[in-house]
Amino acid sequence: MSHNTFGHLFRVTTFGESHGPAIGCVVDGCPPLIPLVEADIQGFLDKRKPGQSRFTTQRRESDTVRILSGTMEGPDGRSVTTGTPIMLLIENEDQRSGDYGAIKEKFRPGHADFTYQTKYGIRDYRGGGRSSARETAARVAAGAIARKIIPEVTIRGALVQMGARLIDRNNWDWDEVERNPFFCPDPVAAAAFETYLDAIRKDGSSIGAVLEIVAEGVPAGWGAPLYAKLDAELASALMSINAVKGVEIGEGFAAAALTGEENADEMRGGNDGEPRFLSNHAGGILGGIATGQPIVARFAVKPTSSILKPRLTIDRTGAETEIVTKGRHDPCVGIRAVPVGEAMVACVLADQFLRHRAQVGT
Repeated sequence: MSHNTFGHLFRVTTFGESHGPAIGCVVDGCPPLIPLVEADIQGFLDKRKPGQSRFTTQRRESDTVRILSGTMEGPDGRSVTTGTPIMLLIENEDQRSGDYGAIKEKFRPGHADFTYQTKYGIRDYRGGGRSSARETAARVAAGAIARKIIPEVTIRGALVQMGARLIDRNNWDWDEVERNPFFCPDPVAAAAFETYLDAIRKDGSSIGAVLEIVAEGVPAGWGAPLYAKLDAELASALMSINAVKGVEIGEGFAAAALTGEENADEMRGGNDGEPRFLSNHAGGILGGIATGQPIVARFAVKPTSSILKPRLTIDRTGAETEIVTKGRHDPCVGIRAVPVGEAMVACVLADQFLRHRAQVGT
């Protein structure tokens, strides 16, 4: 298994660095004859791209995607997938590598500088190279293709916590997610986040966040027991996103404080013959297999490591020094992680659908 590839039947390999000429991915295993044009992908990339508000990095990237292989004109004249590898390319347009010259020999605390240098004997100090959140644009592009494979599934994400500040779930409105720069479903919390993050940004610091992804329309049966559990693969995919330090499904860690009768999702008979669950503490997955309820996953994103505040560190020789990271960085990288989380969930679900179909035939 390549260190740059994830998935089984629906496989994604990403490539490129933050300050290289381009980033992109190769998607293998997409079924043929699925309508696909660049516009199907661009809308999701536009949600993730930088520079859309003062609360994200001011790096200016259009994130324009090009499909280089894997599609052609189909029988009805539309562009469709051919069943062969789909290569997607996104050119980098606004690199400022000079911003990083002063830290070329220093390790940024909380960043991957030290570990990359230790493992490979070389690191890309220009924005972190592969460890940069820039890589996630390729994941979002792949996720757009994954959604085309499972059109019956609706995948939506939202920011539900910034720092120690939680949203009020009684105010939850999915439409509100599209109306504020934080992907926040609570308009009251979104207004408070604006003041809160402004102060953090002006202070030269950063803050973490918690994101929630909900997938509706996943039929009961997708997934597998033990080593291919749907929740395990979702957790792995979300944990692979840059800066993610924790993942939970359903009640997650809160389940430890519940009694057995509180946590059990009781069942009754439905009018259509399908079971009706009275709660969803399991987050839509039992025994590694989907129950048919909404799949709910949350992940925690740490504060951006690149900040203007002086931090103690060492250089490549081990000498003690101090570091200030200049350049353009997100004061809360969790904001733009919402479309990335959606994409990773889409990729896992598309892969699980193809594997389920291969095993049971439907």
